[in-house]
Amino acid sequence: MNTPQDSSLGREVAYPDRYDPSLLFPIPRAAARAQIGIGADAALPFHGHDRWHGYELGWLDARGKPSVATATFLVPATSPHLIESKSFKLYLNSLNSARFNSAAAVRERIATDLSARAGADVQVAFGLPPVDAPGEGESIDVLDIDIDDYGPPHAGHLLAAPGEHVQEVLTSALLKSNCPVTGQPDWASVTLRYRGPRIDREGLLRYLVSFRDHAEFHEQCVERIFQDVLQRCRCTSLSVEARYTRRGGLDINPWRATADVPAPLGIFRDARQ
Repeated sequence: MNTPQDSSLGREVAYPDRYDPSLLFPIPRAAARAQIGIGADAALPFHGHDRWHGYELGWLDARGKPSVATATFLVPATSPHLIESKSFKLYLNSLNSARFNSAAAVRERIATDLSARAGADVQVAFGLPPVDAPGEGESIDVLDIDIDDYGPPHAGHLLAAPGEHVQEVLTSALLKSNCPVTGQPDWASVTLRYRGPRIDREGLLRYLVSFRDHAEFHEQCVERIFQDVLQRCRCTSLSVEARYTRRGGLDINPWRATADVPAPLGIFRDARQ
């Protein structure tokens, strides 16, 4: 079974000089999900996707002329594997010297390779979503509070008022975690949409900040947040999305939601991406 320590993360790797789909490194989701109480045979308590934005994509046309593009990749949360980010970058770089008859052929090649590694159909589209307009939801970052807990994630900070049911959108730009292999920081903005008992905002902010010294992949952090908030705050409806800042020409935006929440009709990027 692939583990993060088996990947190219934290190692010196030669720049690929030819197309090589074997560079893609899949990591099973099951082990991290077991840590948050989701058994291998259990039904997932959420649906969602991991949306990647690619800023550095290039190839050669049939006559050898370079082409460049940006792209959006959607990996379903139901896929048995996530794709490790450095391997994704190396794979995209391996396309730089490959010749294709058309842009459509490039898109189909990438979709086929990613789907094979993830174990589910991955959608690929050229272009990037627009930057989100400011003002959606209420930021909890303005709260004037003392914080001294930076990890491990402490679900005990999460509180909700059982007698007061609301529907609201809360945001924070203070989510930070670390790569579980290299220890490098991962920065993100997080949006939480929910219906149910009113969540204590100070407790939620302290909880999010408690990821600061925590080492876990982006997708796993979002699933942990979803599970903790759903269980501790007894939400009847919940959506959690984190938009991580770019690294190596890629950023990732995991989204998880309860079954009643439809997939977003419009997708956006964060201003920091």
